[in-house]
Amino acid sequence: MSNVSGIIKSIQDIMRKDVGVDGDAQRISQLVWMFFLKIFDDRETELEVLEDNYKSPLPEHMRWRSWAKNPEGITGEPLADFINLQLFPTLKNKLNVQGPSGKRAQVIRDIFEDAYNYMKSGTLIRQVINKICEIDFNTQNDRHTFGNIYEQILKDLQSAGNAGEFYTPRAVTQFIVDRVNPQLEETVFDPACGTGGFLSNVIEHKRTRFVKSPQDEEILQSSISGVDKKSLPYMLCITNMILHGIDTPTNIEHKNSLSRPLYDYANKDRVNVIVTNPPFGGMEEDGIENGFPSTLRTRETADLFVTLIIHLLKDKGRAAVVLPDGFFFGEGMKTRLKEKLLEECNLHTIVRLPNGVFNPYTGIKTNLLFFTKGQPTEHIWYYEHPYPDGVKSYNKTKPIRFEEFQTEIDWWGDESDGFASRTETEQAWKVSIEDIKARNYNMDIKNPHIDEQIIHDPEVLLQKYVEQQQDISKLRDQLKSILTVALIDGEKHRHG
Repeated sequence: MSNVSGIIKSIQDIMRKDVGVDGDAQRISQLVWMFFLKIFDDRETELEVLEDNYKSPLPEHMRWRSWAKNPEGITGEPLADFINLQLFPTLKNKLNVQGPSGKRAQVIRDIFEDAYNYMKSGTLIRQVINKICEIDFNTQNDRHTFGNIYEQILKDLQSAGNAGEFYTPRAVTQFIVDRVNPQLEETVFDPACGTGGFLSNVIEHKRTRFVKSPQDEEILQSSISGVDKKSLPYMLCITNMILHGIDTPTNIEHKNSLSRPLYDYANKDRVNVIVTNPPFGGMEEDGIENGFPSTLRTRETADLFVTLIIHLLKDKGRAAVVLPDGFFFGEGMKTRLKEKLLEECNLHTIVRLPNGVFNPYTGIKTNLLFFTKGQPTEHIWYYEHPYPDGVKSYNKTKPIRFEEFQTEIDWWGDESDGFASRTETEQAWKVSIEDIKARNYNMDIKNPHIDEQIIHDPEVLLQKYVEQQQDISKLRDQLKSILTVALIDGEKHRHG
């Protein structure tokens, strides 16, 4: 059993010595394509045993085993030249995408479309390759450990990433998939799949519950699809899928879900289940919003995704979406979007997550919205997820855990009887659609069972102070005008 986390750390140390690699994002990108080729090669070793006449999509001398596996193999300038002048040009546009191994070739081509070899020193490249070769992706232990490391790489990537791109904690994806409970035959789509956190959970969920034969496995593999517009998360997602036994993840596409006009989607594009954490806080490029109905046009990414999700669900289709608090109290176009959501779908549950679930990437408060398309919302159940005892916030070393959601799971009930078993608790409360409409669709509703909490955040306190000063000055003005009127009346009365 190799020490995978130690290996990753030493690889990153070697890469820091290379003048060509500038910063975290490049280092991770470099790491990902190298890992991909090693993982792919290990998987091919398995496939050669499983399939009688397995044929690799790669020319023999381009396979990892031919140029990378031997620790004493090609190094220095010849290695750098081989990667830059032979390997990359071939993988980018010379593979044969026709024939029996065509689909696998296409996956490799898509991955390398935006990949680069940033490292300049062939000697350092050889050192990195030798380290990578210490991990065997065909042993269950190494694969499992790599799963954890893989999450570590993602977290590093997020720290290097931009605002609005947050890695969804595994506990959250697991809870969402557990509650939405996709069945074997149901199609599942993530329109902003990032590195594949939701999809890998769906694979595990379906496999452990439903897959009993090779036919079931085929159904599972064809039922899952995802899209992401950024090349690095896309590469990571493909690698993640292969690690989860999806050998040819052709259903994962590298594009922007929002750039296809809404009316362009036909019935055949609709799906049973959507689970996603769309980027929020970001703005789409000019023109994207023109593919959406005029009443719902905006450049706010998360809002466009909500419109797309409602549109892409089949009748009775189910969705669970991570959204920020801002979605609830926004006005204007957001009001129309919430109206559409509540008219076309039954938004039966909102789980309000506490601060810090997405630490250290953002302090934005987030919510999990669960809805089913096909009938309007009559009331919404809110559930406020509390911190566990003794925890005041989450952080890198103390993230949210799946076990914490057990109280929600025990309370949840069954959609088929309209969640008849649900009761109001200190954490849960119910709001009618009439109340939501009366609030002009402001859905930012606080837990009525909790007394106003004392807040010590200086920014919040300053804001309160400003508001109180404004109130005081309003009262002062009112008093002035009342006194003025009274004085005038008094004068009139005296002289009357």
